[in-house]
Amino acid sequence: MKAVGYYQSLPISAPESLIDLTLPEPQPGPRDLLVEVRAIAVNPVDVKVRQRRPSPDGQAQILGWDGVGVVRALGAEVKGFAVGDRVWWAGEITRPGSYAELQAVDHRIAAHAPARWTDARAAALPLTGITAWELLFDRLQVQQSPERPVSLLVTAAAGGVGSILLQLARKQPHLTVIATLGDAASRPEEVARLKALGAHHVIDHRQPLAPQVAALQAQGVPPVRHIASLSHTPQHFADFIALIEPQGRLAMIDDFEPGALDVMLLKGKALSLHWEMMFARPLHQTHDIAEQGRLLAQLAQWADAGQLQSTLSEVLGPIDAKHLKLAHERLESGHTQGKLVLEY
Repeated sequence: MKAVGYYQSLPISAPESLIDLTLPEPQPGPRDLLVEVRAIAVNPVDVKVRQRRPSPDGQAQILGWDGVGVVRALGAEVKGFAVGDRVWWAGEITRPGSYAELQAVDHRIAAHAPARWTDARAAALPLTGITAWELLFDRLQVQQSPERPVSLLVTAAAGGVGSILLQLARKQPHLTVIATLGDAASRPEEVARLKALGAHHVIDHRQPLAPQVAALQAQGVPPVRHIASLSHTPQHFADFIALIEPQGRLAMIDDFEPGALDVMLLKGKALSLHWEMMFARPLHQTHDIAEQGRLLAQLAQWADAGQLQSTLSEVLGPIDAKHLKLAHERLESGHTQGKLVLEY
């Protein structure tokens, strides 16, 4: 089969940072779907793994953790799928990914793809959709505090995860959603986009957050019980402690240096701190691994009902080394908006 991978962790400008390969077809395990890949999205995690994971024992590394395709074969223990089904998934970070014509995917972390969405639209959603869902419902447990109105603060809400998270949060009627955006005052079109996705209020994360939240609360906005920190958590941490109510929950996804947070600041308000890692269930084969497939099925249902928007921004071209290198270059520039997708 055709695939794109690497043998050395190299700068993306290097000729062999990503190369076209011909590899043996993967053999599905007993719980696997063998999927013919139709479209993929490229994510920041792809760049991080390429930069940090060398190739062991001369094995080609195949990246990619967002895919849509058609089931070609089934493992002996697979339930709920048939050959020919169109599915979507985000994969498992230690297994060969979706930069290939064929991929073996644990059926418990896959679901039937939205019937009304194109392959490209659908490929843009699994990784960010899973991350947003788990942030809200598993880490922050927003569904467990409907006894009174509360607020959710989402930092860096304009990105891929934030764009899905706002849509999911707006489905919770007891939540007031406060989104942050850099230089919000000079970006009215982006403020309007965030409000259309689900934000009730938009504030500027280049300015101290606590005074802006206090000003909203003076106008009647409920107390902040939940915070989803999607970027620059250490920069905002003191503000988070100041603005969140006692016994609130803070969840984060970004990477930073050890010791960057003074977690003792959480104790005075009995606050809880949560990490979101959407690969945790498949990576550790948790008892509830099938929850990932179930949440993807729910997202597909909402997508087909017109209750969810894709974050697709551009289809760059076919799945080959040339276009994947372009996608990595764009992501490394830090100036991409929405999801970059490639398709066969």
